[in-house]
Amino acid sequence: MLPIRPATAADVPALHALIERAYRGEASRAGWTHEADYLTGPRTTAAAVAEIIAVRAATMLLAVDGDRLAACVQVTDRGDGVAYLGLLAVEPGEQAGGIGREMISAAEDVARRFGATRIEMTVVDRRATLIAWYERRGYVLTGETRPFPAALLERVPLAFVVLAKPL
Repeated sequence: MLPIRPATAADVPALHALIERAYRGEASRAGWTHEADYLTGPRTTAAAVAEIIAVRAATMLLAVDGDRLAACVQVTDRGDGVAYLGLLAVEPGEQAGGIGREMISAAEDVARRFGATRIEMTVVDRRATLIAWYERRGYVLTGETRPFPAALLERVPLAFVVLAKPL
């Protein structure tokens, strides 16, 4: 198990690079959780990552291997006992090694400290293998869908499905 700690502003450049490698572009294809088959272009921006880190109701957790970031996950207090899990990213060549499970567990612990009794996430509807992976971790499809940002739609119509888990 790698040490897990909250991200700081100093982590933004390496964190942004990790997120991009895990989700988009050719480097992401070394893993199994990428979006490269559906989407091109950046997943996020360094400014957006910095904003997440600066928000008091959000925590970005990092798994650190020496000086190298191996994984990250965002957990946000949405109020009313609900937390949101997002931006789970594991270095593509290290996916399927258990780091993702550890990051989810750490995010759920943070959500409980927020006072959340439920944690939810959104996943691109076409990612059946990833949805099944989350279901094996206790998350359940709620039947709710949310629109995918129209500006990002490129090749195929996409939507988000909502998964949730009681804490």
